Amino acid sequence: MPSRTFVDQSQCSRHTIFPGVDVLTAAGEQMMLSLAVFEPEAVVEAHSHPHEQVGMVVEGRARFIVGDEEKILGPGEMYFIPGGVTHRVIALEEGCKALDVFHPVREEYL
Repeated sequence: MPSRTFVDQSQCSRHTIFPGVDVLTAAGEQMMLSLAVFEPEAVVEAHSHPHEQVGMVVEGRARFIVGDEEKILGPGEMYFIPGGVTHRVIALEEGCKALDVFHPVREEYL
């Protein structure tokens, strides 16, 4: 059970995961919500993890490469990244903010 029912962004864990890319996270026992904040043209390098990930761009635009699929996404557009699939994200010139839900919790982001 999470220690708090309601969480303000200022109370979230914050980590720089790649140069120009920060994540703010809040987690329960089984899933985690993160806000990824990309500076203009920042890159999340190709990687994979065992966690399922579903997300939505809330501001700006970014190029998502998931497996062998590629698409530029903007506000309101969603994506699903199965566990174990290599993916990469490149923010466009205006930067990007995206909400991600992970299952199970990514302990390294806490």
